[in-house]
Amino acid sequence: MVIGTKELLRLVKEQRLVENLSQRELENPEGTGFDLRAGAIYTFKNGDSLLGETDRYTAPVEEVARYDPDEKRIFELKPGQCVLIETIENVNLPNDIVAIFRPRSTLFRSGAALHTATASPGYCGKLSFGLHNMSQNILKLEMGARFVHILFFKVEGDIHSSYRGQWQGGRVSTQGEKEVQV
Repeated sequence: MVIGTKELLRLVKEQRLVENLSQRELENPEGTGFDLRAGAIYTFKNGDSLLGETDRYTAPVEEVARYDPDEKRIFELKPGQCVLIETIENVNLPNDIVAIFRPRSTLFRSGAALHTATASPGYCGKLSFGLHNMSQNILKLEMGARFVHILFFKVEGDIHSSYRGQWQGGRVSTQGEKEVQV
């Protein structure tokens, strides 16, 4: 069952479930979950990726935009372009909570697709997503804008182990370096 915002705000305060939430989310969140904001954008550099049975690597990336609360910054996502977008917020998921992500509707109304995954119990760190402009128009994205909604669910029963993957802490890319999957 999805966890309501009153309980989430308690967990934010007492257990740091989500850090760096905007005042809007801390004072008056809508519905269930929280909206998360664009903190950094990374473009892909030349290089292959591999998702193998035991080995993997991802293409190198380069940071091209970062949120600065003192300066308004707008990133222009060109038609067909795909980038990685990192949140301002950090999550600290206990072993009895999992997080699922949904794009804010303005993204698909602008012709963009947000590629998400699941944050497993035990994951801590920033979150990264793929953002793909599938339209023929430029999508202007202001750094700090709300772009993804996070929903939290209670896990019933025991889990075998908490998240131990190599993305722990919010790493965005392997930068082309081969590694063995854990």
